Amino acid sequence: MTPGAATPLPNPYTPGQVPRVLAGRSVELGRIRDVVSRVATFGELGGPLLVFHAPRGIGKTSLLRAAQRQAEEVGFVTAWVACSRERPFLPELVRVVERSLRRAEVFTDSSDGGWRARLDRISVEIGLPGAKVSADVARRDPPADHTLAAPISALEDLLHEAAVACRRRGGAGLLVFLDELHAASADDMATLLNALQNLDGEREDNPLAVVTAGLPVTPEALTRAATFGERSGFVALDVLSDEDAAAAVTAPAAALDVAWDDDAVARLVEEARGHPYFLQLAGSATWNAAAPGAGDVIDLDDVAAGVPEATEQLTAMYRARWRAATRAEQAFLAAMAEAESDNVTRAQIASTLGVDSRSISGPRERLIEKGVIEPVGHGLVRFTLPGFAAYVRDQA
Repeated sequence: MTPGAATPLPNPYTPGQVPRVLAGRSVELGRIRDVVSRVATFGELGGPLLVFHAPRGIGKTSLLRAAQRQAEEVGFVTAWVACSRERPFLPELVRVVERSLRRAEVFTDSSDGGWRARLDRISVEIGLPGAKVSADVARRDPPADHTLAAPISALEDLLHEAAVACRRRGGAGLLVFLDELHAASADDMATLLNALQNLDGEREDNPLAVVTAGLPVTPEALTRAATFGERSGFVALDVLSDEDAAAAVTAPAAALDVAWDDDAVARLVEEARGHPYFLQLAGSATWNAAAPGAGDVIDLDDVAAGVPEATEQLTAMYRARWRAATRAEQAFLAAMAEAESDNVTRAQIASTLGVDSRSISGPRERLIEKGVIEPVGHGLVRFTLPGFAAYVRDQA
């Protein structure tokens, strides 16, 4: 690194958080903008559920946050909910929508057009085996089976009323973001899918869209929850190209008047293999090693000093994933790693284990659900973290 200012600059990289510069997602952002534009222009439902799916660390949350900022800039009220296995997301959605409407001044305590009363009449009852949501609000077509249809009707009412209120106040509509959708219960997924399908019957009266993200198991989980879930818009996120990965490294530094040597960028991109989380992790570690000031250039020596720290943190993630795996899952992972190729076939794994290919379905599905591996084609899987295969070979 060339000498620069005496006072080091703050680290612009954010491993584990939304990056300051979202690189390489223009196509996906364009997909969301198409939906947003439809709602804003026609005042109608933005279409089926839009679902982005990928392993952890690929940038799903970052994509949705960027889309949220863009939507708010063009007049949308947005509501964000991160789903969890510990609780149903419907009650949280009610609270988030209310906060969003207040923040956007769609209604206030002194003049809410009856909105506060309507929200107050939505009651949430959580019981086993699932969650039941009932709403004491006027329904256009009261269902015959109130117990079964109550959650769906409540969600319909909430989304419809909120979206129309946003539009009437001069906004573009309501945009709901659901992150970690794979963690939602099957009941909640079914409720969401049914409510959106019902709202689509009167799409011209629902200025609304719902954009979601989850692990690779999300499309299958949605289809199991409701067969017509397969009509959702599924978009897989992949690792970044070398060009986009380079931009993810250089752009945050450039904003602070710090440059990267071409060889240093190439080395970091090669180490990260397009994985957004590792790019941020290695970029952050390299920055700490370089401690640059304005006008400085980060070089290969800085990368060589920083990468071991990033690798140590990544190894801790490897260790946690390996130890959390059952013996059958560890055997599956070892067989995958032995292939020494990015994409491994089901037949290769079964052959290495000396078993029938059907017998490995259990550990395969569990590892996909955990986000340790991901399907990349018919009968093909790959590790979701760069370097994990080498770690598994060492353990085995």
